[in-house]
Amino acid sequence: MENNTELLLPHNFTPRGYQTPLLQNMDGSGLRAVCVWHRRAGKDKTVLNFTFKSMFERVGLYTYYFPTYVQGRTILWEGMDRDGFKFMDHLPESVRQRTDNTRMTVEATNGSIFRIVGTDQPDKLRGGNPVGCVFSEWSEQDPYAWDVVRPILAENGGWAIFIYTPKGKNHGWNIFKMARDDPKWFCQVLTVEDTLAVDSDVLIQEKKEIIAKDGTDALYQQEYMCSFEVPISGAYYAHQLMKADEDKRITSVPYQPTLKVHTAWDLGVGDATSIWFFQQVGMEVHIIDYYETSGEGLHHYAKILQEKNYIYGTHWGPHDLKARELSTGKSRLETAKTMGLHFQVAPNLPVDDGIEAARNLLSLCWFDKDKCERGLSALRSYHKEYDDANQTYKMKPKHDWSSHGADAFRYLAVSHRTQIAETAAVETPVIVDPYE
Repeated sequence: MENNTELLLPHNFTPRGYQTPLLQNMDGSGLRAVCVWHRRAGKDKTVLNFTFKSMFERVGLYTYYFPTYVQGRTILWEGMDRDGFKFMDHLPESVRQRTDNTRMTVEATNGSIFRIVGTDQPDKLRGGNPVGCVFSEWSEQDPYAWDVVRPILAENGGWAIFIYTPKGKNHGWNIFKMARDDPKWFCQVLTVEDTLAVDSDVLIQEKKEIIAKDGTDALYQQEYMCSFEVPISGAYYAHQLMKADEDKRITSVPYQPTLKVHTAWDLGVGDATSIWFFQQVGMEVHIIDYYETSGEGLHHYAKILQEKNYIYGTHWGPHDLKARELSTGKSRLETAKTMGLHFQVAPNLPVDDGIEAARNLLSLCWFDKDKCERGLSALRSYHKEYDDANQTYKMKPKHDWSSHGADAFRYLAVSHRTQIAETAAVETPVIVDPYE
C-alpha cells in the first residue's frame, strides 16, 4: 500500500500559534527540547502528532515515556481531548500495520514502531534503540531514565522532547536551567497569560476552588503559571530545602580528609539501593556525595565505596538487614561483613517519626550540589500519596523513584544522635571552613 504521508499526517490536528515554535524547531535541526507548558496547553497532543509525523520521515522506534505504565495507558493510550477525540486516533488505521493493546505498541506500515513506556523501572529501558523520545510529565519521572536513554540518542542522532509543568526545584528545574542556557536546546515556558488557551472565567473559578481546598493558590501557581518556586504539593521536605537554598547550604562541599566519612543506606532487594555519604563537622552534617543504582548485589556497592577512596567511619543500614534469606540462611548484615561492610542498624522508628527527624536534621545539613544532585531531587520529590477517590492526601508517603533516596536520608536522620556520640568518642575533628 502506498502512503502519501504528507496528506495523512498530521491527521486531524492543527497547531495553535504558541505551539508552532517547538514544531518549527524540531522540523529544522533541533534534537533536544524542554517545554514547560501550563496545564491544558495541549502538550501531549502537540508532541504526539510530531512523533507520528516523524515516524514516516525516519524509520525507527519512537518511545513515549510516562512516570508509570498505568499513567501512559490512562493519559495517552486511552485518553481523549476535550472534544472526545482519542489521542491515538491521530495515527489513522490506514498507516498502521499492527496494534498491540497489551504492550501499547503500534507498528506503522513503513516499519516504524511507536510504544508507550513507564519509567518507574528505568533499568528496563535498556536494550531498545529509539530514535525519537518524549518524556511526558518529566518532573514526576525518575531522572535516571534520561541517563539510560541519552547515550542511545547521542549515538543514533535521535531527538528528545521533555514536556511538563513544574514540581518544585527538582530535576525538572535542573534540566530547564540547562536547556535555557544551551543554544543547542529549544526551551520554552508558557503560562496561561502567554497562551490565553483557558478562558478567564474558568481560571477564576479554578483559583477559587484551589484556595478553598488548600488554603493557598500554590497549586494554581504551579499548574497554570508554571512556577518553579512553589514546592510539590504534599512534599515532605519542601520548606526545609527551600531554606537550605536561601541559606546557600546547597553548594560545593569538599571532602575533608581529616574526618571520617559515614554512610546511610536504603538497601533494595529487587529495587534501587541508595547511599548518602556524610561527614560530621561540629554540629553540622556535610553531605558530600550520593550514589544510587538498582539490579546490583552487595559486591557492587562494596566496590563503589572502595573506588571513592574515602576513609570510612560508620555505615548505617535499615533494620531489615537482620532478616535472614531463605536461600542462604544468612542475613544481609552477615553477608555484608564478609565484604568488609560492617553495618550498624538504624533505630527502628515509625516512618512518621523518621520523617520528622529528617525535617529537623535538614537545618544542620550542607549538600554538595553536584555529587548530591539526584539525592536532592529525590528529597524534593518525596511526597504524600494522593487519594483520587477522596480528593485528599493519605497520611503515608507515595512509593516511587524518590522513596529510595528519601528512605536512606531518614535512616541517616534517626541515627544522627548516635552518630554524634560515636564521632565525639573516636574523633577530634579538625574543623576547616571550606566556604571561604
